[in-house]
Amino acid sequence: MIVYFRVMDGRVRKGDRVRLMASRKEYEIDELGVLSPNQVQVTDLHAGEVGYLAAAIKAVEDARVGDTITLAATAASEPLPGYVEAKPMVFCGLFPIDADQFEDLREALEKLKLSDAALNYEPETSSAMGFGFRCGFLGLLHMEIVQERLEREYDLDLITTAPSVVYRVTTLKGEVLLIDNPSKLPDPQHREKIEEPYVQVDIITPEEYVGTLMELCQSRRGVFKDMKYLTTERTTLIYELPLAEVATDFLTR
Repeated sequence: MIVYFRVMDGRVRKGDRVRLMASRKEYEIDELGVLSPNQVQVTDLHAGEVGYLAAAIKAVEDARVGDTITLAATAASEPLPGYVEAKPMVFCGLFPIDADQFEDLREALEKLKLSDAALNYEPETSSAMGFGFRCGFLGLLHMEIVQERLEREYDLDLITTAPSVVYRVTTLKGEVLLIDNPSKLPDPQHREKIEEPYVQVDIITPEEYVGTLMELCQSRRGVFKDMKYLTTERTTLIYELPLAEVATDFLTR
């Protein structure tokens, strides 16, 4: 991996050992340089300068976008503000049609993970579909892109389960659990409450479809918030909807 960064304070030299604060990984800088516009190696960079570094970083998740880099010997006490770790919001199961392709699917996911730090996966077993993986994605588009890449680039035939979201369950003992798989849901007699993620949906539509779309949103447990008229023929509907309702077949209805 090559990391592009800006020096906010101090100086960094080739050969320095640096620490990536979010992943807590340390590396020694093998190459340091600037873009001019091609890569030009330099011996050091000072505050205010923008450049790149190479340090034998092999995993994308070790160098996350927005992370703070500090010298390992004189480390900063806290990272710069603004970094937020990507959290998967939509989950689904990926199973090979041919059980013999399970190891191929594992290798394909490992290779995709190298270039997509937002992809999460763990092994899963289904009584109906056999061995596969439970995968987490940033959204529906991210899920479709990963599935398409697995099928096209790695020649896999996959079965994808219906997408689901993360539910926050509070038990009677006061424990807060994040559930992304229905099989992990505690029994009703052990649950105090269940919370689910909501999204704000802005739908821009011609005037003649307003009634139909309002009916669709109401049927999906939507909460009407506002209606704005952009022109005499175009309207914006604003609803709050459960993410689970949007993630299933909301866009195809």
